[in-house]
Amino acid sequence: MKGYLLVAGVLSLGLLAPAGAHHSNAAYGDEITEFEQATITRFAWANPHSLIYFDAADADGNVVSYVVETAAPQALRLIGWTKTTLMPGDVITLRAYLARNGEPVGRLNKIVFADGVELHDTQLGGDEGGKTRYDPHGFRN
Repeated sequence: MKGYLLVAGVLSLGLLAPAGAHHSNAAYGDEITEFEQATITRFAWANPHSLIYFDAADADGNVVSYVVETAAPQALRLIGWTKTTLMPGDVITLRAYLARNGEPVGRLNKIVFADGVELHDTQLGGDEGGKTRYDPHGFRN
C-alpha cells in the first residue's frame, strides 16, 4: 500500500510541475519600474494572459514600445476589469516588473489613472497587499 501511495505522489508531482513552470516569474526582475505618462496602444483581452501594449519614454527621452502581461481575463474580471478598461490613447502611470534580459516586456504590478483610480493585477492588490480601489460598477463597464 505504501508503494502505491509513493507512486501516486510522484505521478502527481510530475503532472503539477509543468503547470507551476508556466506561472514562473523568473524572467522578470525584482525591482518595479514606473512609467509616467505611458500611452496605451492596445489592450489584448486574451488567454492565458491579457496583454497591455503601451509607449513610454526611456531615460534618454526616446519613445519605446512595451508590452506587459497580466492575469487571465477570468481573474481580471473578478477584480473589476473588463475588455474596455484600457483603451488606445489612455495616458496612465504604469508600474511593472521588467524582463531581466532587457527586452521591453514585463509583468504588471499596478496602473494609476490621472484621477487616482488604481488597477492591480491580482486580488491581493499588487505590492501593497490591499484590494484595489477600483469600482467595477462605475468605471467603463
